[in-house]
Amino acid sequence: MKFPDKIYTVEDATLARSIIEKGYRHQLRVNGSQDFKEKTKRALSLIKTAGYYDILRAYVKRIVEVDGFSQLREADSEIWANTYTVRDAVEAASFFVQKAWQMKMHLQGKRYYDNIGERDAVNKRLEFLQALARNSGDPSVKEECKKRLKLWDESKFL
Repeated sequence: MKFPDKIYTVEDATLARSIIEKGYRHQLRVNGSQDFKEKTKRALSLIKTAGYYDILRAYVKRIVEVDGFSQLREADSEIWANTYTVRDAVEAASFFVQKAWQMKMHLQGKRYYDNIGERDAVNKRLEFLQALARNSGDPSVKEECKKRLKLWDESKFL
């Protein structure tokens, strides 16, 4: 079976989920300027370090540079990201993991948007940051993870 080109219907989502559950993984592509590709590849290496690359490849086909808002494009299994999103590798990596998690929830027919879906996706993002801090040998990456986790913790009170 072939992974659907577009995911518009419940049947498309069911097929995609079934194929992923059988072990299918996308050959992840990055489309954009050379600078965007380099910065995105740095974020992808951090995702590998944290042990989350498999979930990203399971649910995301492409990461595409755009001039507009960074977002998950569910119908295409893509993440659209602007240059500001990939400027910081740790932030970009955690954003990509959050969007991959939301794509997983979408294919499972679960809420991946609004306050419930966003809360769950942010929790997955925080788990990723903790795993990256644990698994990275780079002190600057560990420090950036701690900084990001602190910012997320402080934002709970806003």
